Amino acid sequence: MSNLPPLNTETIWAILEDKLADAIVNQMIWHYLGYRYNSSTETWDTSAVTPEWRDEYPQPPDFIDSRPAIVKLTRSIPSENKQLLKEKLGFKGYKIGEFVPRQTRRATAANWLLSYLQQTYTENIL
Repeated sequence: MSNLPPLNTETIWAILEDKLADAIVNQMIWHYLGYRYNSSTETWDTSAVTPEWRDEYPQPPDFIDSRPAIVKLTRSIPSENKQLLKEKLGFKGYKIGEFVPRQTRRATAANWLLSYLQQTYTENIL
């Protein structure tokens, strides 16, 4: 997973605009949750994953395909960061009738990554 795109607003927009594959979006979330794949043992190292994730998901989940996993991800976003896509990026959402659950899950993933960026790197990065 060393070939992940940088965590920045351009990448967040690429997620929202469906310019990054679902697999890359998942890998980014896994990485920032602490999951690391050991290719020599072909196993997941979860030593850096918090118990709340590691206990429920010893293998990283497919956030785009799994409703329970994306709900857990949504709930893990601090309340003050729930509207970051709108507040910081001006994202207006998807048009009614033109979006599917996959897009909603990608928007949730983008918001979680943006929240992670906001919390981790600086309170005033955006």
